[in-house]
Amino acid sequence: MPPTADPNPAAEPFRVQELSDRAGVSVDTIRFYQKRQLLAPPTRAGRVAWYGAAHLERLHQIKELQAEGFTLTIIRRVLDGELGAVDRPLAAAVAESDTEEFLTVDELATRAGIPVAVIEAVVAEGLLLPRVHDGTAHFTTADVEVATAGLELLEAGVPLEALLELARRHHTATIEIAAAAVEMFDEHVRRPLLDADLDDDERAARLVGAFRTLLPATGTLVAQHFRRVLLRVAQEHLEAVGGDDERAAAEAAGTRRIEEARP
Repeated sequence: MPPTADPNPAAEPFRVQELSDRAGVSVDTIRFYQKRQLLAPPTRAGRVAWYGAAHLERLHQIKELQAEGFTLTIIRRVLDGELGAVDRPLAAAVAESDTEEFLTVDELATRAGIPVAVIEAVVAEGLLLPRVHDGTAHFTTADVEVATAGLELLEAGVPLEALLELARRHHTATIEIAAAAVEMFDEHVRRPLLDADLDDDERAARLVGAFRTLLPATGTLVAQHFRRVLLRVAQEHLEAVGGDDERAAAEAAGTRRIEEARP
């Protein structure tokens, strides 16, 4: 027998398949959410698990937040009240910052013309970072460009192991720089705004505005600096070990880039 029913028919208990049908999610998804502590466990009567209106409402909330682009970790924190009225819009802005088409690893391999095994190898080394959405790793169209660039390096004669070693070192350094950038934003932008004499809506609006300005600005700064340093190191290397023709070609290329960059 099910647990004592609520006088309200909407609160009548039901089994997992009925919850699945009402919420429009699979039974496996319900169990996955329970494993991730997004959904409370059912009430048990003997060997039968019973769910109620609270479970159904929670699943509807999860779907709504997923539609806004939140990760499951962020969704859990929002529903558990760990993210306040100011931080939730910022979390939404972070989720919106990558809105490209999602691709599976097989679709990425097909578009880039690279075997799945090679993509999985470079993912393991940090050369490609999939986007985790609904607990599943996805790629985007930008990853097609990254994979294609890697393939061009391999076709130019760079050994895969050498490329992966470079990726390992770059990944480690990038994490350190990214962590410092996030802490800089938190210390100099987010915390002062949280302490400012503003209502929550104004704090949230300014915080999201600052993030949307600083994210592309920081990315441009880091990418441009790396490109300039790479060109300088390459030119210095050619000046040290290259022949006259190589040095002349490098100097001409550097001059052309400077001229193209002028307004």
